[in-house]
Amino acid sequence: MIKSVGLLTRKDGLSHEDFVKHWFEIHAPLAHAVPGVRRYVQSHILGERTRPDIPTTDIEIDGIAELWYDDLEAMERANATPEAKRLHADGALFIGHIKSYVVEEKVIIPVPPE
Repeated sequence: MIKSVGLLTRKDGLSHEDFVKHWFEIHAPLAHAVPGVRRYVQSHILGERTRPDIPTTDIEIDGIAELWYDDLEAMERANATPEAKRLHADGALFIGHIKSYVVEEKVIIPVPPE
């Protein structure tokens, strides 16, 4: 499983609340339509957690997006679709800056079955 993890910052002049509203209500359904996306997670920032023994970095973000794919080829195919192009075009309307990473997850403590 491969994930694209994006650190998102809102456009200048847009409140955090308006950013989250657009991201959840308008952007999320567009992501749902992209073929090949296995899972999509939005992590909305509620606050910052600091530690006294480790200094913080100078980054302020409004949210973290995770898009999950079977593998790199599936991610490339998905991003070439018209649905992904609509998703990216919408992102340009409310995302001011983004830093994205392609990661392979290593599960240390799995979610227990219900």
